Amino acid sequence: MSEIEAAVREALKSVKYPEAAKDIMATGIVRGVQVDGGAVTVQIALPTMVIYPAVREAFVKEIVAAAERAPGVTSATVDATVRVASLPPIADKNRMSGVKNVIAVASGKGGVGKSTVATNLALALKRWGAKVGLLDADVFGPSVPQMLGESTQPAGGTPDKRISPAVYHGLPVMSVAFFIEKGDAVVWRGPMVHKLLTQFLEDVDWGELDYLIIDFPPGTGDVQLSLSQLAPIGGAVMVTTPQEVAIIDVVKGIAMFKKMEVPILGVVENMSYYVCPSCGHHDEIFARGGGKRLAETVGTPFLGEIPLDAKVRFGGDNGVPVVIGAPDSEHARIFMELATRVAGRLLANVLSGPRRVSSLVAIR
Repeated sequence: MSEIEAAVREALKSVKYPEAAKDIMATGIVRGVQVDGGAVTVQIALPTMVIYPAVREAFVKEIVAAAERAPGVTSATVDATVRVASLPPIADKNRMSGVKNVIAVASGKGGVGKSTVATNLALALKRWGAKVGLLDADVFGPSVPQMLGESTQPAGGTPDKRISPAVYHGLPVMSVAFFIEKGDAVVWRGPMVHKLLTQFLEDVDWGELDYLIIDFPPGTGDVQLSLSQLAPIGGAVMVTTPQEVAIIDVVKGIAMFKKMEVPILGVVENMSYYVCPSCGHHDEIFARGGGKRLAETVGTPFLGEIPLDAKVRFGGDNGVPVVIGAPDSEHARIFMELATRVAGRLLANVLSGPRRVSSLVAIR
């Protein structure tokens, strides 16, 4: 290693990726340093594609500035690729070798729009360029297929006797709704639910995914316990509405995840307020701010507010979620921003983990 390369590597220890606790040398984001006289090229692997262009540009400029401060460097450039970072699952949860990150979307009670958030979050991550899958784990009340409309590819079998997920809007999806008649009730005891969820994780051919979003059922029952034990969940997003009756139940959900050692990525407040499309008047139908107060109380990030809007309801009822049905709308923008915050919080946990990113990521 030349003196200039050593000096550059030392200088780069002053740079951190946004939200990361460790510097880019410690996390393995720097993949190499090439020196040609006084000209230096820093090769980096961005750990996610879910990042605003302005933030990415500022990050690259910070690397260039740090490298150019090193003795002997006359100019510096950055060669960037994307390698999605993930922590390796523990041995007894290594059931989906191609899935890098698993995110749970959960709530304490029903009717808060959890499935709407999960569906639009998955599609927002896909719009950012990530490879995303969606597992509808609400065994007793599956609603994700209804929200996604007609599939372009139904669920089926593979030559190696695995299950191929259905595909909606380019998104691989699995749900118990694919295997029961419409209108039928799922009346199963806990062991049958556990077996089904094991199949969804082990026998479904998810392929290579950057993120698998799991839409949890409301509450803290058998499904939540089984998934927390079976799946390598990197973090949970808790969905609530502003009123106290919903927040009380979310507190219980957060307590459950903490007992199962699943990190809480943050709280989303859905149906925060209603904006009249005619006059612009804000009406706080369910009160407002309860989700933020909850996040502050339990010491977890507040991921944002989602207002009540007919476009979201219409999109869910008609199989065209607002993120793709009205991509230029304010609600789509909110979900795209939510995706950056969720991915950012998850990534912060990964980059603060005990092992270097270079040993954790699969090359895209």
